[in-house]
Amino acid sequence: MRPEDGTVAMIVNPKSGHGGRKVLWRGLHRYLTGRGFEVSLQFTESPGQGTHLAQVAARDDRCCLVLAAGGDGTAREASQGMAGSTKPLLLIPSGTENLLASELGLDDRLSTLIATFEGGFTRPLDLGVINDQCFACVAGFGFDAQVVRRVSRRRRDHIDYYDYVDPMWQTFWSYRFPPIRVEVDGREVFHGRGLVFVGNISRYAMGLHLLQNADFGDGLLDVCVFRCASRFHLVKHSAMTVFKRHTGCRDVVYCQGRAARVQADASKVVCEVDGDPGPSLPCEIWI
Repeated sequence: MRPEDGTVAMIVNPKSGHGGRKVLWRGLHRYLTGRGFEVSLQFTESPGQGTHLAQVAARDDRCCLVLAAGGDGTAREASQGMAGSTKPLLLIPSGTENLLASELGLDDRLSTLIATFEGGFTRPLDLGVINDQCFACVAGFGFDAQVVRRVSRRRRDHIDYYDYVDPMWQTFWSYRFPPIRVEVDGREVFHGRGLVFVGNISRYAMGLHLLQNADFGDGLLDVCVFRCASRFHLVKHSAMTVFKRHTGCRDVVYCQGRAARVQADASKVVCEVDGDPGPSLPCEIWI
């Protein structure tokens, strides 16, 4: 890519990341301007604004590349804004987990971002849709979604792993595992007490490869359901997932499909999407 190819839109979530990761987008900005690129630097101020800014950039004939600096929420918003566009998007991982960026082989080193930019290699990215809301990583139902809700209620600025400790501990002792029903491509695959994950990438929080067969460009959703009715089952499933042996367990359902439906009788079953609170059930999910 050359400066005469067009301008570069850089969308930055200023609340995302600690000091070290905030240096990352500044370093890439200096590199690009030093190369002669015209970089339009734009900061998000509210949820959803990243989607709008990405939409504007995707429709701008002068723009040849979009950069998104932030966590998985920022990546989701930028991806949603560019849905259907062939214009390239480069993520600058600045959040707590950076699941999508990690799946793409990106890390928090400036040299990696520069090498990726210079290489110019692109891959198509599937987008999941859940009740008309796009997502790029994973939607979770049940225990983990309840943790995300607790974290979100307390959040004021950038969060790190420590912000999850107390919400996880509270949820561990209070969650009652209400029944959930899951359908994939119109066929019921699970009905009972459990945890449900539907996603597009293999990675999940804390380095777990929860949807270990997922490919973000294969046109399919991966669905993983843990039959789980107690804290004992939760601990067992967690251990098996850490050792990447969970998909072979008899009380785990793992399958793929183009569409899924998740519903529950209990209002206490909530949803999270890419680490943020998601829509109310029932949820229709497709690629």
